[in-house]
Amino acid sequence: MEGHEQAVTKHEQLLQHIEQLKVGTKISVRKLAKELSVSEGTAYRAVKEAETLGIVITKERIGTVRVEKKPRNITDQLTFADVVDIVEGHVLGGNEGLSITLNKYVIGAMKVDAMARYIDMGSLLIVGNRENAHSLAIEHGAGVLITGGFGTSREVKSLADRLGLPIISSRHDTFTVASMINRAIFDRLIKKKIMLVEDLVSLKSKPYSLKATSTAEDFRRVAERTGANSFPVTDEWNRVLGIVSRKDIESVEPGQSIERAMVRSPVTAGMLTSLASAAQIMTWEGIDFLPVVDRNRKLAGVLTRREVLQAMRDAREQSSLGETFDHLIWNGFAEERDAEGRLFFHGFITPQMATDLGTISEGVMTSVMMQAALRMAKDHSGNDYVVDNMSTYFIRPVQIEDAVMVMPIVLEVGRRICRLEIAISHGEQTVAKAMMTLHSIENG
Repeated sequence: MEGHEQAVTKHEQLLQHIEQLKVGTKISVRKLAKELSVSEGTAYRAVKEAETLGIVITKERIGTVRVEKKPRNITDQLTFADVVDIVEGHVLGGNEGLSITLNKYVIGAMKVDAMARYIDMGSLLIVGNRENAHSLAIEHGAGVLITGGFGTSREVKSLADRLGLPIISSRHDTFTVASMINRAIFDRLIKKKIMLVEDLVSLKSKPYSLKATSTAEDFRRVAERTGANSFPVTDEWNRVLGIVSRKDIESVEPGQSIERAMVRSPVTAGMLTSLASAAQIMTWEGIDFLPVVDRNRKLAGVLTRREVLQAMRDAREQSSLGETFDHLIWNGFAEERDAEGRLFFHGFITPQMATDLGTISEGVMTSVMMQAALRMAKDHSGNDYVVDNMSTYFIRPVQIEDAVMVMPIVLEVGRRICRLEIAISHGEQTVAKAMMTLHSIENG
């Protein structure tokens, strides 16, 4: 056990050392191991962890370099350095301009004179081996992405170096690199919309915690000062051992230790856990207080159910940025109400929803029924839900371009759960049914 604690400490010392290095410093595993008197394996593990944390990157032909950690999802825009990674390219010149933000890209499928009107500062010209187009773009303040694996002349490279504008070469064709860049932008839009635990924790001050040796009087004193009702309990290395609440210490004498009263091995979340997942964890576990830990199980923050739900509400009020497969599937359905005001949905089966046999995918059909159920439950009670369990019955095949109707019926709704029956029909025939139980996020 003692050796384990020492290893953890060495690992953290290595990470701290890497964090203190100047941005741009090259990092060698062998040199790192020698400087801090650790094995190369320990140094390598620390470097890989630093890569995960975003404070170092490994570049082809350059090696591992200390970089400035970028705030997560600050922008959905790409830099020229991002483009190099996306198109699996390499830089021919103008390395100093890799940090420039990409404003737009232009495909050079026209005469050089006609290109000029589309090229401006911060844009990227995607073109083949046309050196006159390369120099034109650089002179107009744009970067160049050469497709097909071609290069360019020494004069163009010198011009790019002098003006600090990158020239990138990729082995892929023009259509492929444009698709790759579009996909990267699309993915960033989705990621920007998804809030993580770290987005909330980073806005909060350092959390208060107690030690196992703290007394009930210590708890009451900290609770009175902070107004909180629950606290994480940590050891001497700041690792979470348990949590203790006001209710837990009701029967504990003021001078007694809280160790016996605390809840040991509590449910925790990591910094990269999504807020939606944190809400589901708190719902399923029936808890209102969630410690947040790093990879070494050290306390990084705390969240309450109220904070998580409020953050999720705020996120929903923002405009939608990017669409997941669920959104793309559901976009083909319209919402209506019958004469009694009950919600139902109708739409058409598109080719993207089909299997290679031409019938609707069972996975797509399940997704449609889940979306309908969640919307019906929200409409009925005003709460947000997660799926607890679902039984599906696929009765008849549905073909491409068939019109279908989705009818959810609420069977039972309570403070915590909502049970529904969902039917999908085509014409007069029922093609699929599901029985579903949803669990309210709002009420644990």
